[in-house]
Amino acid sequence: MSASLQGRRLPLAVTLGEPAGIGPELILRAWCAARERRDIPHFLVTGDASFLAQTARCLSLEVPVAACAVEEASSLFPRVLPVFELGHEITAKPGAPTAANAAAVIASIDKAVELVRKGLCAGIVTAPIAKHVLQGEGFRYPGHTEYLGQLACRLWRERFFPVMMLSSAQMAVVPVTIHIPLAEVPRRLSTALIVATGRVVATDLSRRFGIARPRLAVAGLNPHAGENGMLGFEDQTVIAPAIEQLRAEGILASGPHPADTMFHPRARRTYDVALAMYHDQALVPIKTIAFDEAVNVTLGLPFIRTSPDHGTAFDIAGKGAARATSFIAALILGGRLTLAKQAAPVG
Repeated sequence: MSASLQGRRLPLAVTLGEPAGIGPELILRAWCAARERRDIPHFLVTGDASFLAQTARCLSLEVPVAACAVEEASSLFPRVLPVFELGHEITAKPGAPTAANAAAVIASIDKAVELVRKGLCAGIVTAPIAKHVLQGEGFRYPGHTEYLGQLACRLWRERFFPVMMLSSAQMAVVPVTIHIPLAEVPRRLSTALIVATGRVVATDLSRRFGIARPRLAVAGLNPHAGENGMLGFEDQTVIAPAIEQLRAEGILASGPHPADTMFHPRARRTYDVALAMYHDQALVPIKTIAFDEAVNVTLGLPFIRTSPDHGTAFDIAGKGAARATSFIAALILGGRLTLAKQAAPVG
């Protein structure tokens, strides 16, 4: 990416995440890396400049932090880490989350989406949050994906169907059901849900990732994809009809495939994305293969959102041991996707 192109681009809005987790450290380390690497796009943090400056000092990181207006972010970025002040004073002890910061965490997400809605930022990159800490502030969502979908529907006044995709150079996976108990998966899984997910995936892989005709490999729910009904009926009565409907709509969908043979290197070469039926069926293989490089991308929204594929890591927060590899990958992919969106034909 050329310096002139970088200068013309809007910054990405980066959320603070859980202050007691590794999110603040990842943000600081990403800015340090951006001073040496031209592939990391400019970004603006929605948060508390004083808190980030203090965190930098505690980690012995030389990161000058400055509160600024959104319009100043890109010009300031090469010299300082720009922060859009939320008006929330944050105090956090690493590894010890407190509900006192919950309002600031939610406000950071809200403001990032608002900045994108107003055309002031190109997309958002979210640092990890601890959902249980946010419950006292009315956060009734199982994760970022669901909350961002609700925000989009309210701000854009349209209906959106957000889909979580984990992407890496080695593979991409989509869980059809996400943050629900495993015991509820068979009840929640439906042909309509699989079809709706497949449509969003196919559309965004084509529109944003430049894959003309994406190949979707759909996993079975049960061992051996049900073994012709011997090990469960959902594969035949729920999943197979969804695949047939997707094919009828011109989408290249195959399956249901036994999940235990879908993720070896030879199998991965036959598809662009794997649709899994539940959270761990999707995330275990990609986190095993590409833990430090995978990026969480929310499809189906009117804006670009990426994030690292890991959590708050309270056990290593404040110890200077956090690796920013996945967070940096999220920034780079977010920048690439916003460029693709800008280049896409209108209408």
